[in-house]
Amino acid sequence: MYLAFYRTFRPANFDEVVRQEHIVRILKNQIESDKVGHAYLFCGPRGTGKTTLAKIFARAINCEHPVNASPCGKCAACRALADGSNLDISEIDAASNNGVDEMRDLREKVQYPPVAGKYKVYIIDEVHMLTQSAFNAVLKTLEEPPRHAVFILATTEPQKIPATILSRCMRFDFKLIPQHDLESLIKSVFEKTGKEYEDAAVAAIARAGAGSARDSLSIADMCASYSQGKLTYADVNAVLGSAEWAKVAHICGCILNEDSSAALSAVEEILATGKGVGVLIKDMLSFLNDCTIIKVCKTAREIVNLPDETYKIIEETVQNADGHKLLRVTEILSKAETDMRYSLSGRITLETAVLKASMPQIDYDIDAIIGKINALERKISEGVTVAVTQTPVVQHTKSEPAKPAAQPAQPTAPAKKIVLMEDDFVPFAAEPPVKKEEVAVQPRIFDSMPAKPAAESFGSADKGKIFAKFIKSLRTTHKNAVLFTLCMDMDHTFEGDKLILLTESEAVLKSLSRADNMKFISEVLLELGVADFEIRFRQRGESGYEKALRELKSNFDGTDIEIK
Repeated sequence: MYLAFYRTFRPANFDEVVRQEHIVRILKNQIESDKVGHAYLFCGPRGTGKTTLAKIFARAINCEHPVNASPCGKCAACRALADGSNLDISEIDAASNNGVDEMRDLREKVQYPPVAGKYKVYIIDEVHMLTQSAFNAVLKTLEEPPRHAVFILATTEPQKIPATILSRCMRFDFKLIPQHDLESLIKSVFEKTGKEYEDAAVAAIARAGAGSARDSLSIADMCASYSQGKLTYADVNAVLGSAEWAKVAHICGCILNEDSSAALSAVEEILATGKGVGVLIKDMLSFLNDCTIIKVCKTAREIVNLPDETYKIIEETVQNADGHKLLRVTEILSKAETDMRYSLSGRITLETAVLKASMPQIDYDIDAIIGKINALERKISEGVTVAVTQTPVVQHTKSEPAKPAAQPAQPTAPAKKIVLMEDDFVPFAAEPPVKKEEVAVQPRIFDSMPAKPAAESFGSADKGKIFAKFIKSLRTTHKNAVLFTLCMDMDHTFEGDKLILLTESEAVLKSLSRADNMKFISEVLLELGVADFEIRFRQRGESGYEKALRELKSNFDGTDIEIK
């Protein structure tokens, strides 16, 4: 009977295990020092060797003459345990035996001593599938089993296991297998079976395996059956059901070149051949991943391991694309792949994502904006003239009617003052920048009064409005929200034309007296026509009610005022 690659070439000893050196070393040391534990937990992604390592460890602790801590395969115990009917090593599938009755049966059988070896080993696969009652049934046995019993629990989801079980086990976390090791494993299997191959084909199989040795060998098994001669990169793509690589490259190239019409047409052409939407978007993400690696990594050729002509095509595709654009397109397609799980029409989801990715001018995402800026800078560096339209802000007094900025000034009308705000400038322009002495850049002051000369006196009406205008300026300037909070509860008075700001808090006085705050307050008040001001501390005294009552009696001296 034919056995699949992953069964035929399953490791028989510790030395054949692919990676997981941190686990192998601990298990070897325990066997050599005769310090075998009673409960182990093997957790990690699928196909990384959890069950395989559990079986090797079960045979090794029963072997009479272990070789480098691995089972020798020749002694009586090894020969007996090689028989699948031997009950000294029991493999239980918790997915189908997850009830409390099965665990009670296990608890009863664990009391019987082993027949062929020293230990009786129970390997419980997918242990997270056990019910809560089943966990409770095996809990006490797991904590204090007979001296001859060893439990090995294997799972891909350790977070679902109760803490009471986890605390009674020695936990080992398996890692995904690197692509380089998967390639070496696949090549060794092909060489043992006499199958010729291309390095690019093996690399494609290893990438599709995504860190799982079992998945990689399963794909290699299919590819070996598909190709009668030498296994090529195209054969692997055909087995995986991927869309034609050249067409995928064409779609991604159109998206990166912002040619939405050509990109959408290419998508329609591939889908018309019967390719699935999910397969196509997966192939596009894989191509963009290669593009990103080639764009940013110095050792990209060794990482992607593609044929020379394929590598050259990707290099040409990303020649005019930067990292921000690649990141943005990848994120859009990744989101589309997730959205298709809940979409009734995956085709529309994909086409919408392709249009959005190829039209950054309609996208307000930060990566899209940065991409547009980088494109403009590249054009400028190449000598292309970029026109930048800048609309000035016209500041006028209330007594003077506002006129559109584009309307030419009449000969008899007074000249209007043009103020350029700091945040109205664009990062770059085709014309040389304006010199500072030619245009004064002023801070943005909203609804401010016309500035008055310092020598001019204020009327009582103007003095009453000054503080309100000052607070309003702080409130409408988002950068100075802290100053607004500090000043809103302050009192004020005038000594001649000098504004006196009064506060009863020493902390507020200390904060406002900082150089940067004093500078900003001075600039704001100067815009309001106040050239001189002072911040003073006022001792807490009478309340506002008492102050108002005192002022009322002072204003109506000689009048009898009755308070009710």
